[in-house]
Amino acid sequence: MNRLLDRIDSPRDLKSFDMDQLVGLCAEIREEIIETVTRTGGHLGASLGAVELTVAIHRVFDAPRDRIVWDVGHQAYGHKLLTGRRDRFSTIRQYGGLSGFPVRAESEYDSFGVAHAGTSISAGLGMATALDAQGSDARVVCVIGDGGLTCGMAFEALNQAGHLRKNLIVILNDNEWSISKNVGALSTYLTRLTSAPLYRRLEEDVWELLGKIPMAGGKAQEIAHRIKESLKNLVIPGVMFEELGFKYYGPIDGHNLADVLKTLEHLKHQRGPVLVHAVTEKGKGYPFAPTSKTRAHGVSPPTDPAKAKPSPSYTRVFGDVLIELGRRDPRVVAITAAMPDGTGTGAFGEEFPERFFDVGIAEQHAVTFAAGLACEGLKPVVAIYSTFLQRAFDQVVHDVALQSLPVTFVMDRGGLVGDDGPTHHGVFDVGYLRMLPNFVVMAPKDENELRHMLYTQLAYREGPTALRFPRGSGVGVELDPVLREIPIGRAEPIRDGDDVVFFALGPMVQRCLDAAALLEEDGISAGVVNARFVKPLDEELIRQLAESVGHLVTVEEAQRPAGFGSAVSELLTDLGVEDVRITSIALPDEFIDHGKPALQHTKVGLTAEAIAKRTLDAVRIAPVPETARRPA
Repeated sequence: MNRLLDRIDSPRDLKSFDMDQLVGLCAEIREEIIETVTRTGGHLGASLGAVELTVAIHRVFDAPRDRIVWDVGHQAYGHKLLTGRRDRFSTIRQYGGLSGFPVRAESEYDSFGVAHAGTSISAGLGMATALDAQGSDARVVCVIGDGGLTCGMAFEALNQAGHLRKNLIVILNDNEWSISKNVGALSTYLTRLTSAPLYRRLEEDVWELLGKIPMAGGKAQEIAHRIKESLKNLVIPGVMFEELGFKYYGPIDGHNLADVLKTLEHLKHQRGPVLVHAVTEKGKGYPFAPTSKTRAHGVSPPTDPAKAKPSPSYTRVFGDVLIELGRRDPRVVAITAAMPDGTGTGAFGEEFPERFFDVGIAEQHAVTFAAGLACEGLKPVVAIYSTFLQRAFDQVVHDVALQSLPVTFVMDRGGLVGDDGPTHHGVFDVGYLRMLPNFVVMAPKDENELRHMLYTQLAYREGPTALRFPRGSGVGVELDPVLREIPIGRAEPIRDGDDVVFFALGPMVQRCLDAAALLEEDGISAGVVNARFVKPLDEELIRQLAESVGHLVTVEEAQRPAGFGSAVSELLTDLGVEDVRITSIALPDEFIDHGKPALQHTKVGLTAEAIAKRTLDAVRIAPVPETARRPA
C-alpha cells in the first residue's frame, strides 16, 4: 500500500492534499518518527507533539521563500521528512547522515541552525527585519517550546519585536515539558492561560456583537475597544504577550489540524508581531509518553546486553556523592538549568527540596544566582552540561571569577558526546575556563576520583572551581569508602617511563596507559601521569619530567587551541626549560560531526592505537639526544 508520505518530495506537494489526506499524513509521520528514532536514538517527544503544527505550517506558508525557524530543533524531525529528506531519514544522527537538528548546510529549508534553546525569536526577528529592508513580503515563522521561552534571550527578542513591529509569527508550542517538567512563574502563567476561556473565541464573539450595533463613528469604535480590553483582562491573567506588543491568539489545540490551519491562514497576512499559543502533548503517539515525558523526550538505540557496561555512569556517581556531601553539610545547595535528571541532581532535589533549585533553561541566571548564594556563605553546586555553560560565559567571568566567589561548577558531557554532534560537544570548556584568574579547573581519570574531586571543590573556599567529566559509564573501578581532599594542582604519576611521558587529562589517562603498553612492544618506555588539574598545573612535576625525560606528550579530549597542551607549553616556556620536546594530542581546530563516540575518537586520533602511533612517529623522527637528558 502506497503511503501518503512517499508522495511528499517538498512542502509544495502538501498543497494538493485534502483534509482527510493531511490527517492521514500526520499519522504516517508519527509512525515513521517512532519506527526510525527508536532504532537510531534521538529526540522523540517534541517532534511527535509538533506533527500537526509542522504539517500546517508547510501547508500554509511557502518555504523556503518563507522562513521557518525552529527553536532547539527537537521539534524538527517532521520538518525534515517534509522537506526532501525522507529517503535519508533513517540516517538521522548517524555518522555521515542527517543531523538531529536543523543545519543550514544540510537543506535550504533549514533557515537557521540551532540546537540550544531560546534562539529562534532573535534569529527570526533579524530575518524579518532584513527581509523588510529588502522590500520582500516573505514571512518568518518561529516555533518555540514553552521550555525555550524561559530563556532570557527569548524575552529580549520579544521585547525588541514588540518595539520594531516587524511582520513575525511566533508559534508557542506549549507541552509543559522541555527535557524535564518546566518550572517557574512562566510555566504557571501558561497553565493559567490554557485553563482560561479561549481569548480568540471571546474576541470573535465581541466583534460579532459589535457588528450588530449601528455605526456611530469613532466614538463607537473607541467604546468597543475599551469593552474588548476590559473583558480580555478579566478572562486572561496578565495579558503578558499583548503588553509586549504581540497580537495573542490562543490557546488552540495544537493537534486539531483544521483549527491550526484555520488560525495560520487567518494570520498569514497579519501585520506586525503575532503569537499563536498552541497546546500539544509531548510524545503524542508514543506508548511511554503518557507515563513518562522525560523518557519520551529522547530515546537511545537498542543495546546489546552482552556489551552493556555494568559500571554506573559518571552522572550517577556525581549525583550520589552530591547527596552524601549534602547530608554532611547543610550549606550545600544544588542548581540545575532544566535538567535535574540529565545532570544527576534530581535525587538531591528529592531529598533536599529546600536546597535544590531548577531555574529553567536560564544558564546565565543560574550562574549569577549561585554567585549570590556564595556571597552569603552557602556552597552552591552548579551542574550544567559543558556545552550549555558556554551560554553563561560572561556571568562566569564577571559575577564569579572576578569576585573570586567559591562557586562549584560541575560540567557533565565534557568531551565528545556522540550523536548530538557539534552543538552538544563539550570541547571548549578547558580553554575558556583555564584562562580565567582565580579559577581551579580539574578532570577525574575515573568515577572514584570524581567523588574525591567534588569533595575537594566544596572544601576549597578561596575561589571558583570547575570539574569536567565525560558522558557515559565510568571505568568500573572500586569506590573508596572515605572521601579525601586532593591537593590543589597536584598531578598523579601512574607509570614510569624513560623515553617519553604522557600527561593525560581525564578519561584520556586510561587511553594513555593502553598506548604505553602498545609502545612497550615497540621498545619505547612511556610513562603516564594523571594530570588531574588544568589549572593550576603541577609545575614541579612537569619541570622534573621535562628535564629528566625530555619528551612530554599531552593528551586531552578538548580543543587544542588554548587547551591543556597549550598550558603545559606556556609553563615550560615561562620556566625557561630547554631541550624538551612537547607533542600535543587533542581535538583538531574544527567542529566534529555527529556519530558514535568510538567512531569520533577514531576520526580525531584519540584511540589508544592512534595515540601510540602518533607518539612513536614523534620519537622516531627526532629522538631526544642522550645529552639532553638530565637526572631527575
